[in-house]
Amino acid sequence: MWDDAFPSFLIGLREGLEGGLIVSILIATLVRAEAKSRLPQVWTGVLAAVALALSFGAVLTFSAANMPTTAQEAFGGTLSVIAVAFVTAMVFWMRRSARTLAGEIKEKVTGALAMGAGMLVVTSFLAVGREGLETALFLWTTAQAAGESAGPMIGAGIGIAIATGLCWGLYRRVLKINLTKFFTATGAVLIVIAAGVLGYGLRDLQEGGVLPGRSAYAFDLSQSIDPSAWYSTLVQGVLNLTPTMTWLQVVAYLGYLGVVMALFVRGVTAKPAKAVAATGAAAGATAEPGAGAGAGAGAGAGVPGPPGARARRRPAWVVPAAVVAVPAVVAGAVVALSGSKPAGAGTVAVSERDCGKGFTAPKPGRRTFQMHNTGDKASEVYLIDPATSAVYGEIEGLAPGTTRDLVATVAGGSYAWRCVPTGGKAVTSAAVRVSGGGAAKPVVPVAAADLAAPLTAYKQYVNQGLSTLVAQTKRLSDDMAGGDLNAARTDWLAAHRTYASLGAAYGTFQDFDKKIDGRTAGRPDGVHDKDFTGFHRVEYGLWHGQAASDLKAPAAQLATDVADLQKAFPTQDFDPADLPLRTHEILENTLQFELTGEADQGSGTTLATADANLAGTRELLGVLRPLLVARDARLLPAVDGDIARVQGLLDSAHHDGSWTPVDQLDAMARARLNGATGQLLEDLAPVPDLLEIRKSA
Repeated sequence: MWDDAFPSFLIGLREGLEGGLIVSILIATLVRAEAKSRLPQVWTGVLAAVALALSFGAVLTFSAANMPTTAQEAFGGTLSVIAVAFVTAMVFWMRRSARTLAGEIKEKVTGALAMGAGMLVVTSFLAVGREGLETALFLWTTAQAAGESAGPMIGAGIGIAIATGLCWGLYRRVLKINLTKFFTATGAVLIVIAAGVLGYGLRDLQEGGVLPGRSAYAFDLSQSIDPSAWYSTLVQGVLNLTPTMTWLQVVAYLGYLGVVMALFVRGVTAKPAKAVAATGAAAGATAEPGAGAGAGAGAGAGVPGPPGARARRRPAWVVPAAVVAVPAVVAGAVVALSGSKPAGAGTVAVSERDCGKGFTAPKPGRRTFQMHNTGDKASEVYLIDPATSAVYGEIEGLAPGTTRDLVATVAGGSYAWRCVPTGGKAVTSAAVRVSGGGAAKPVVPVAAADLAAPLTAYKQYVNQGLSTLVAQTKRLSDDMAGGDLNAARTDWLAAHRTYASLGAAYGTFQDFDKKIDGRTAGRPDGVHDKDFTGFHRVEYGLWHGQAASDLKAPAAQLATDVADLQKAFPTQDFDPADLPLRTHEILENTLQFELTGEADQGSGTTLATADANLAGTRELLGVLRPLLVARDARLLPAVDGDIARVQGLLDSAHHDGSWTPVDQLDAMARARLNGATGQLLEDLAPVPDLLEIRKSA
């Protein structure tokens, strides 16, 4: 939590100090002008600014919470980019304006005094309001990036509290702060934090479908770095750098950091003017002892009337109450219009005995149902079409006594709840009929039995592949025993391509996969590690000048491991749920390891492996095709077109039996291949959700 709190702490401290300095200057100017009676008007403007900032934060929070997931991603990403723009402008503005801030505000206050009470309220509101809106926006984006609000809110609260204490000390002349150094140091740190927020925002825009490249990863260290380790948590919380980042994120992060930090540092070194020290009222204005927030609170807030006239004064609380109420009412209206509590939503019971109790026919549209588990077992609950069991929405793992929101789009048709307690029997509620138009597309559920036939077909494919692989690795071992390294290189590639085409079974292969196709990642001695075995160990030796006698044992061990795998496979547990997941994961690994060249141990044949991976994906989609067509008829034509494009690009790197090493592709060809593979991954992304095994089936 504390790592998530630091960016918000810094924002709270800096923005709080900026706002506090402005308020201090306003108060000091009035005290010096012997206009203490006008202080309540300053505080009214400040109160209005705070109310506006809080209302703005509420609108962001509750409006986003009621959007579809992709819309939330796009909304959050857009606001993150806007927040970065605001923070960047604020950093440069404060560095430029710190020396003249007091004079500018005094001039505005003097003019407002001459124009009446209303203008003084407006002046203080405008002076503080900008800081409040910036703070609300940046805190919201940091909370989104952190995935929780407690840490960012605590950090911001501590920062604002410290800023308030500093401003009080400055006003009372008990502190002296070099503001130029303070704003320079915090500005540099904020630029680093803003670069991370920019990367996070762009990732949200990619997830929301606004920007391309969602699967075009620059790096993926998730297998090498423990994301729960303290150092990972610290880096992610403070800098918004994650173990997996796309090319767009990396380019934007480095580009923003390089350009903005260079401009900021150049501006600092180009103006080594005398430092600005803040004392007293942070503006050089002398405040009388005892003058402060409460000074003049009982004085009249209006302009005196003509002599003898009886002024009819409004109660002192009216204007402050109004400036708080108006933003709150407007924010409430915006949230209501965004559908924070949709009509027809209500609490629905979840249990074997009470499944669906409290459910009445909702109106068409996007609706939120509060699902409350009234039983004594954790449960899954589904909103279904009772005729087809198609799923409109679901909650998994609803604990006893807890309540969670289920959001679903409702159109004309029949609806019912299906409750599936852990270890219990599925129960379906009475159906209700909804009248009206609109379109709501449910997902036809998949049961384990639906995947039985595809699993059987795919296991046959794997068995055939393993038979071929046993013969190929035996031939490779014989090549080494006979000292024929040229034949060994040819047979190594053929065998490795066969193994790569079985990608959907890697999880089933268990420890055999590490023995047969393990890489050097995580091995203390790298390629010389005693546990480095399999295809890549033999590859390293074949293309780094090792003798056949040195490779005889590794090749023989590879052949033995493959033969043992063939014997073990029929008894291994092949989870049918793996099939839909692997349609995406095979090529995700291809993009990460083969198309970057990371998996290459000298042969330069990672594109040949990528070609085999593509063939394996095509085979997997073939056995799943009937299930996919029944659930999304438009998905496979798009995927087939993507596969054809990737295949054409791979074929262009295959000439006369040899493959172009990936690092020798020209920049345009490599970009086209990465882009086509990324697009294929994006179009494959819905497959795991469409074919997820649901207990509602």
